[in-house]
Amino acid sequence: MERIEAELSTDGGNDAVVRMPGRRFPGVLVQGDSLHVLRSDVAEVMQACERGDLDEARDSAGFLLADLDALMGRYEAALNQHGIPRPY
Repeated sequence: MERIEAELSTDGGNDAVVRMPGRRFPGVLVQGDSLHVLRSDVAEVMQACERGDLDEARDSAGFLLADLDALMGRYEAALNQHGIPRPY
């Protein structure tokens, strides 16, 4: 394991916005449990599609999109607060 210094643009909680050394733009640090939930949410959409339950797939995808939109909002707010342009 290597110890490094990184720039923290938000609080250190879940979904922290962090710039790693040598990177131009920050990224989002997703905790392992949050990553597992995200993967489970995508699996729910896939399972509903496989069953042909498009209403459930649409609902699950909508919740997933809302969660990702919130994450993007936190990321973009951190960039704005620190005067960093968006990488997209």
